[in-house]
This record gives sequence, C-alpha cells and structure tokens, in this order.
Amino acid sequence: MNPIFYQIVTKAIESRIKRKNKFIEKSQLKKESRLLKVSFRHILSDTFFISLGIVLAGFGLKGFLLPNNFIDGGAMGISLLISETTTMSLSVLILFVNFPFIILGYSQIGKQFAIKSVLAIIGLALLVHFVPYPLITSDKLLIAVFGGFFLGAGIGMAIRGGAVIDGTEVLAIFLSKKTGLTIGDIILIFNIIIFAFGAYILSIEVALYAMLTYLAAAKTVDFVIEGVEEYTGITIISDKNEQIRLMITEEMGRGVTIYSGKGGFGKKGTKLKEIDIIYTVITRLEIARLQTEIDKIDENAFVIKGSIKDTKGGMIKRRPLK
Repeated sequence: MNPIFYQIVTKAIESRIKRKNKFIEKSQLKKESRLLKVSFRHILSDTFFISLGIVLAGFGLKGFLLPNNFIDGGAMGISLLISETTTMSLSVLILFVNFPFIILGYSQIGKQFAIKSVLAIIGLALLVHFVPYPLITSDKLLIAVFGGFFLGAGIGMAIRGGAVIDGTEVLAIFLSKKTGLTIGDIILIFNIIIFAFGAYILSIEVALYAMLTYLAAAKTVDFVIEGVEEYTGITIISDKNEQIRLMITEEMGRGVTIYSGKGGFGKKGTKLKEIDIIYTVITRLEIARLQTEIDKIDENAFVIKGSIKDTKGGMIKRRPLK
C-alpha cells in the first residue's frame, strides 16, 4: 500500500473515532445533566411536601390536641397517650415510638425512605418542642375534627414527599405480608387497641373523641394522597370501538390503549369473534361525561370501571399538588 495513502486513511479513521468519542461524551454529559436536574427537582418537591407536612402536623398537635389532652391513633396516638400519663416530653416520645417503625421501613422499603422519615420525624419533634403554636379552640368537637384534619394533612403531605411521620403504615405493610389481613385491617386493629387503652387509662369520652380525631385524620390523609380527582381505569368493549376511540382522544382529549381480544361466548368449534378493546384512564369527575358519550355511540357497550391509586405520564389530567 502507498505510504501516503495509508497515512491519509489512518488519519481519517482516527479523526472519525475522535468525533465519535466526542459525540458520545457530549451525549453522556447531556444525559447526566438531565438526570441531575430531574433528581434536584424531585429533591426540592419532596423537601417542600415533607416540610409542609411537618408544619401542618405540628399545628394540629399544638394548636388543637395537646393543650386539650386529646389523643389520636397510630404511632402518634401512642406518643400522645404516654405523654398524657407520664412526664415524658412528646418530642422525645415521637422519636422513641417511631424509631422501631423506621428500622422496619429501612428493611421493607429502602434506605432513602428511612432517611427521609428520620429527618421528617426529627423535624416534627423539634417543631413541637420549640415552636409556640397558639391555642385555637377549647370546643371538644372542633378539636377532634380540625385537630385530626391538620394532623392528617401533615401525615399525607409527608407521605407525598416519600416519608412518614407516623410509622403505623410501615408495620401494617410488614404484617400484611406475613398474615392474610389487609393493611387497612391491621391499622384498624392497631388503633382499636390504642383506643381501648385510652378508654381505660384516661376515660371513655377521651377514647370516643380520639376515634373521631382518627377518622378525620384518616380521611384527610386519603384526600391529600389521592386527591378529589381519584383516577379510574375504564375498559370498553364495543363493536363501535373506533368511534369510541375517536371520541375519547378528540373530544375528551384523553389517551387510550387498544389491545386485541376475542368474544368468549360460543359453542365448541365456533369461531370466536375478534374485537379491539379500549382502555383509558380518567378522573372520577369525568366518568359521567364519558358514560354519556359512550351511550350516544353504543348503549350496549360493555364498560368496566376500576379505581386506580396513581398514574404517571400519558394524556391525563394531573392531580393538584403533584
């Protein structure tokens, strides 16, 4: 081979390799930069939700429950019950009672969850100890309802930030895997025990108000986490599937997924009818409109509805505070 030609080819190959390496390095840097931005955005979001949760829970405790000797359910209920019957500080009890749940959460859920929860619980303990919230009311019914509301809002916000300030849910998740009980059943049993001790140690009236506080807190947690616009998955089986698909995508502006299916009704040897099945996710506020539009196209359409806890991506309306 001609030496000059060989050098030219070699230089061209080397130049191409360098350009390719630069392109790969540049792409890698862009990817790393994007990942850092996403991580930073999530950290800010989680920090905001956890901080807001701590403030709201502290307000519920010091503005309503603590000054009026009220208790709640869960780990917070245990802390309040011990605080009412001993001289121990509630701030110390919040850390002490939740510590075993956080250790359990570390093994069951993960390191990141445990770290966030430890920081959230420490933040709540410091806030309860040092921040002087004003006493809002002495009316027992208002205390139970609004104390539970603010405490539940705080717990829900912390959960949205990836942490807990009440570790009962962690224990419930663990026990549900070991037994045939659901998470809700375990939490209910756990709180019945707490309320029974409250009735025995304090009074039946305190225990009854504690149940009301717990119900208010639990409903608020559900509302904060799931929102008013709880998602619903809709499966639609109809001969007029194309018209329904266009209605959902063009008129309602929602995404759909189409998958193939067959009608199962028929005698042996009968060729089963193939059909496209439509699946979409909407908020429950849109269910009535969707059903009306489906009925306009095909009154005999087979519609299956199922509740969905959360979604990510796709053409759906986002929940508030998400």
